[in-house]
Amino acid sequence: MRFETLAVHVASEPDPGTGAVTAAIQMSTTFQRAADGTFPAGFAYIRDANPNRRALEAAVATLEGGASAVAFASGMAATMAVFQTLAPGDHVVAPLDAYFGTPKLLREHFVPWGLEVAFADMTDVAAVRAAIRPKTRLIWTETPSNPTIAVTDLGAIAAIAKAAGALLACDNTWATPFLQQP
Repeated sequence: MRFETLAVHVASEPDPGTGAVTAAIQMSTTFQRAADGTFPAGFAYIRDANPNRRALEAAVATLEGGASAVAFASGMAATMAVFQTLAPGDHVVAPLDAYFGTPKLLREHFVPWGLEVAFADMTDVAAVRAAIRPKTRLIWTETPSNPTIAVTDLGAIAAIAKAAGALLACDNTWATPFLQQP
């Protein structure tokens, strides 16, 4: 199926109660409990989970070619969640030209916490390879980068990450899944 067709139809199963082909916007912040105190539909409070977020996550997972997705309130919240999976003493390689909030987050919050960070030019494969340390657990990239629109060779960086036993994370904000599926 072509991407355009997939994008139009993703997460758009007709509503069995109404026949609507587009998911309704759920305005409720709370959901009904069963007599035993459980939430049969799986939703307790909109901040935890809700039908709209579930539909968005399913759509993003499908468009990215992934098994699942998690929606966050902002890109920096998603970035923070990724870095929080690491431990003090772990090493991260991050781009020199990253979105300004990412190096700020690393320097102000994660370095004092004990994360070690090396910044490298992600367009220079040799520089990325040279930034790897025995404790490297993550290579963080964004391509095209923000704000310079530099393009990273994801295949080459993925090979470096794999050889180092590190994960590779790619901020795909600029390209979107239409142009790139890292």
